[in-house]
Amino acid sequence: MKKFLLPLLFLFLFLAESLFVQFFPGNSFGGKVIVPHFLFAAIVFLTIFTGKKQGIIYAAVFGMIFDIVYVEIIGIYFFLFPFICYLVTKIMHIMQANIIIAFLVSLLAIALLEIGVYEMNFLIHVTDLDFMGFLNLRFYPTLILNAIFVLIFGYPLKRRFEKYADALRDE
Repeated sequence: MKKFLLPLLFLFLFLAESLFVQFFPGNSFGGKVIVPHFLFAAIVFLTIFTGKKQGIIYAAVFGMIFDIVYVEIIGIYFFLFPFICYLVTKIMHIMQANIIIAFLVSLLAIALLEIGVYEMNFLIHVTDLDFMGFLNLRFYPTLILNAIFVLIFGYPLKRRFEKYADALRDE
């Protein structure tokens, strides 16, 4: 039963993102576009506190699911989720894995994800929004929302993933 807790947590966060968007539409925040990345923040915490292998596997699986469900172009999140998690592992070789560093690294990862998605959409002409407009309309509000999420749920996620890492080592 414990094997299924982690995928269920990620599935819950995946659904929580769409529920958040549904209950708080864009006009609720003064016309700003706020994108919750609760699932990705949790995957980054998994990568930091459990390890590269689990983080990249979950990132690839949920990146593909994210692409299938939400995006008409398969591959953007399927590529960016694992790639950014890989970069996180490289950053964490230099830094210590504590909650403050995890908070900052997860915000950096979300920022990279947002910029990567914007650049891909701009490149293939899905959006014609200029970069400064993107920063003001979507980037800053999204970072603020996800920073609040990580502040509230970062410590419980850290504890859960450390227990998961200990269980993996015991097997």
